[in-house]
Amino acid sequence: MTDFTAPTRRGLLMGAAALSALGFAPRAAWAAEYPERPITLLVPWGAGGGTDATARMIAALLERKLGQPVNVVNRTGGAGVVGHSAIATAPADGYTLGLVTVEITMMHHMGLTQLTHADYTPLGLMNADSPAVTVGTASGYTDIVALTEAIRASEPGTFTASGTGQGGIWHLALVGWLQALGLAPDHVTWVPSEGSAPAMQDLIAGGVDLVTVSLGETKAMVDAGRAVNLALMGTERAASHPDLPTLSEAGGGDFALATWRGVAGPRDLPQNVADTVSAALAEIAQDPEFTEFMNSRGFNISYLDPAAHAAMMAEADGQMAVTMKAAGLVQG
Repeated sequence: MTDFTAPTRRGLLMGAAALSALGFAPRAAWAAEYPERPITLLVPWGAGGGTDATARMIAALLERKLGQPVNVVNRTGGAGVVGHSAIATAPADGYTLGLVTVEITMMHHMGLTQLTHADYTPLGLMNADSPAVTVGTASGYTDIVALTEAIRASEPGTFTASGTGQGGIWHLALVGWLQALGLAPDHVTWVPSEGSAPAMQDLIAGGVDLVTVSLGETKAMVDAGRAVNLALMGTERAASHPDLPTLSEAGGGDFALATWRGVAGPRDLPQNVADTVSAALAEIAQDPEFTEFMNSRGFNISYLDPAAHAAMMAEADGQMAVTMKAAGLVQG
């Protein structure tokens, strides 16, 4: 667990008493010292994607609860490495936080960075989603069986897919699905992108044949009639899309995966700061405005407190090591 080094309440109160005796007027509430100025919430992925949308809603609600502006800043690049590194290396004072995603349990296995989940102070898991297999309306595919049969019958590299950077969670979703179908992990060529939004744009422009991203990230294009969700890579149907079958239900292969997003700060965040933010996040997870926002966009709320968030990340790291090794994505 994180080694917090915040001063004790007793020590602060004794210091306050000493200052008072000298004629100074210290602040009355020690815990009220944070936050005293605006907070930055870093997002490792591009504007318009699911992580960005989730972060902006969390930021708006955090702003109300903490009484200071919370500014969302997108730090993209390096398949998520740039943004995750910026979160981990920020000053451990609570004024730079970020949305840490499932990729932090994957990138170091690929040799992209030395960062791991242990480089953060987890403050609360907020969301977990399974990806869908989505095609453009113009593709002519209306069910997962037809697409699956076409992929199986094709020469390697005939079909292309996108959704995130090389080796990202949505890429791993494609690899796992192909393996479940008995195909090579690169039978469908992966086209890297800086997030789901540019991948969806590429899909409707005809640049790729399919995407594997969350339902929330496909919603705008699906609602506009420009894309079609064929199946969900989940163990059960999504509450937001009860008519969309899972892969196994629809005959598209037996495979399931989920991504997740949680708020975190750099390692060794002071305890009072961590407690303040995590308490606000626990309230946000049950806030009607947050639940309505997430449900309306097909995002699944899956809240975990800081201790459970930390345990989940550690477990996911081990699971990803096994899965990625089987997919040939582990370096070293």
